[in-house]
Amino acid sequence: MTSNKKMRRRVRGSYAISTISIAFVLFLVASVGFIIWNLSKTTDTIKERMTLYVMLESETTPEEAATIGEKLCATEGIREVIFVPKGEAAADFKQYAGGDFEEFLDFNPLPDSYEVKIASCESPKCLVESLTADISTWERVDEVVYQKGMVESLETNLASFKFMMVVFAGVMLFISLVLLRNTVRMSVYSRREVISTMKLVGASRLFIKRPFLINSIWMGLLAGLIASLMFWGVLVALTKGLSYLMLTVSWEALAIIFGSIMVGGVLISLIFTYLSVSRFVNMKTAKIHIY
Repeated sequence: MTSNKKMRRRVRGSYAISTISIAFVLFLVASVGFIIWNLSKTTDTIKERMTLYVMLESETTPEEAATIGEKLCATEGIREVIFVPKGEAAADFKQYAGGDFEEFLDFNPLPDSYEVKIASCESPKCLVESLTADISTWERVDEVVYQKGMVESLETNLASFKFMMVVFAGVMLFISLVLLRNTVRMSVYSRREVISTMKLVGASRLFIKRPFLINSIWMGLLAGLIASLMFWGVLVALTKGLSYLMLTVSWEALAIIFGSIMVGGVLISLIFTYLSVSRFVNMKTAKIHIY
C-alpha cells in the first residue's frame, strides 16, 4: 500500500515537472517569436518613414511640377508623394532655425520640392539608390537628397540584430527541447513497472501507449494554458510599465499566439511522450528495470 502511494506520488511529481517544463519552453518560444515579430513591424515602420527630397529647378513651372508629381506617384516603390512649395519650405526653415534668412538675402533660395516616402522592402538601400539614380535624370529635377548614412546603418544594424535574435532563439529552443525530452522520458520512466506489467499480460503496443498519449494531451493543454497566462502577464506588465516600447498587438494576433501556444503544447507533449513510451515498449522487459 505504501509502495503504491509512493509510486503515485512519484508519477504525479514527474507529470508536474514535465508540464511546467513544457510551459516554460512554450513561453520562451512565444516570447522570442513575439519579439522578432514586433522587431519586423518596427523595422517596416522605420523603413516607411525614410524620405527622399526631390529638389526642382528654380525655373520649373507649376505645370511641370505637377507632371513630375504624377510621375513620382506612378513610380514603383514609392508609397507617398507630398509637394512642398518653396514658401512653405522657407516657413519651416525659419521655424526650425529661429531666424528669417529672407530679410538677409532679400529672396527665398529654397526651391519647390517633393517629399517622397518609399514603400517598405527587404533592401531599402537598393531601392533608395535605384530611385535616386532614376529620378535625378528627369527633366526639371535639380537633385535628389536623402540621409545616406542613416539608410546604410539602418539596413546593416537591423539585419545583424535580426540574425542574432534568430540564432539566440534557435539555440535556446534546442537546449530547451533537449532538457524537455529528458524530463518527459523521466516521467514515462517513473511508470516503467506499469509498462512492464502490461507487456507481461500480453497487452498490445497501442493499448499500452494509449493512456500515456491521452495523459500527454491533457498535460500539453495544461502547459499551454500556463504558458499563455505567463505570456499575457508579461505582456500586460511591459505595456503598462514600459509604454515607450510600443508593444502593440491586436486581439486577432493574440488569439493566433494563444492558439499556437496551446497547439504547440499538445504537439510537443504528444511527440516526446510517444517517442519515450515507444522506447520502453520496444525494450526487452529485463532491460526496463536496469535502464
